[in-house]
Amino acid sequence: MSAYIGEFIGTLILVLLGDGVCCNVSLEKSGFKGTGGVHILIGWGMAVMVPAFTFGAMSGAHFNPAVTIGVAIRGGMDWALVPGYIIAQMLGGFCGAAILMVLYGDHIKATANDDVVRGCFCTGPSIPNPVLNFLSEFVATFVLVFTLAAIPGNAGDSAVSWVLVYGVIVACGASFGGLTGYAMNAARDSAPRLAYQLLAPNFGKKNANWGYGWIPLVAPICGGVVASLLYMALPF
Repeated sequence: MSAYIGEFIGTLILVLLGDGVCCNVSLEKSGFKGTGGVHILIGWGMAVMVPAFTFGAMSGAHFNPAVTIGVAIRGGMDWALVPGYIIAQMLGGFCGAAILMVLYGDHIKATANDDVVRGCFCTGPSIPNPVLNFLSEFVATFVLVFTLAAIPGNAGDSAVSWVLVYGVIVACGASFGGLTGYAMNAARDSAPRLAYQLLAPNFGKKNANWGYGWIPLVAPICGGVVASLLYMALPF
């Protein structure tokens, strides 16, 4: 049960800090509005690293269904734990987004563009192209899961490993973020998207864009599976 609690609170913090950066940079009347992509890259990297340091020993700090499934494929955890991990992650992502909607409620109301508000909580493509959008999320999550699998065995000290997690997130965002927002994680995209669908109408917003939303739900898991299979095939 402690592992599930760690995944729930860790994912809540990840979304609270990560989507919080997006709200801070994008919503009208925010004191940090317009500070840009570098602010988001640094903030999202820290949003992943902080709960990783906090809950790494408790749960392994997955905070991502694609990571959890990848760990199970590599034999790092019992498959019986996987559903509980994913449920905890999705609940944490939902609750983190819900808290942000309360904190930034006035700013959401002040922001007329629905796409900007939705983009604070879940991702979308800069150029809609389902095949390339899927491939972008697949490749970004492949890099994430593959490197997270390899880093602990090569970095040695666990603290160094968690710092390198920051580097992975920032690198993926710097390279792929302009394509689809580098979701790489259903708990960071689909769960906040559901929170947006249920709660945003209270602020005059309504379009959760589920027509695209299946891509950041499915593509990261596919990328994580392939990354884990390749990792197992190589002589690490």
